[in-house]
Amino acid sequence: MKVTYFGHACFLIELSGFKLLFDPFIRGNDSAKLIDIDSIEADYILVSHGHDDHTADLVYLSKKTGALVIASWEITQWLIEQGVNNVHPMNTGGKRVLEFGEVTMTFASHSNSLPNGRYGGLAAGFIIKNDLATAYYSGDTGLFGDMRLIGEQYQIDVALLPIGGNFTMDVSDAVIASKWIHCNKIIGLHFDTFGYIVIDQNDAIKKFADQGLQLNLLKSGEGFTV
Repeated sequence: MKVTYFGHACFLIELSGFKLLFDPFIRGNDSAKLIDIDSIEADYILVSHGHDDHTADLVYLSKKTGALVIASWEITQWLIEQGVNNVHPMNTGGKRVLEFGEVTMTFASHSNSLPNGRYGGLAAGFIIKNDLATAYYSGDTGLFGDMRLIGEQYQIDVALLPIGGNFTMDVSDAVIASKWIHCNKIIGLHFDTFGYIVIDQNDAIKKFADQGLQLNLLKSGEGFTV
């Protein structure tokens, strides 16, 4: 499994020959200014929630790549109205076996609205797994107790967790979350993109290391192999 960071909360996970793009936000994101959006390929696009900083390039890339978009029922219906018909609706707790393996939509403690202000369903995260690897993309979320259940159900090889605070978990809560899900390889998301979520990166890495955990803060375009 290879994870490539495109800035903010946008990642590409390559698993068993398939490319899974999460929460596309490239244009308008200064942290992704070196990324050529037209070079991005995807077989699937997974959407955690409808806020602009997670969906700004969703319609464009959905049409360009032809990827199957996996999201809440409400987001998929909005996409159909935008002319994107290759969609697969899910809801929290739902599982589906696809070409690359199994996807589970998990709960996320966060709000969710579409770019036009319409209700977007529950905010979500995703568990992606097959016989080779298991990844947890939490989406934007605060710390919530049922993360312990995720740790009990899955053997997670890498977790992508928010660390910026203010709108999501901060570093300290993400350390707790990492312990609850029993995962010591963490990739940070939703930090340093704008003023509300700027962090001290060295301090964040140290707080994780002090608890025997590895926090990886990738630069835009940088990859991480599990």
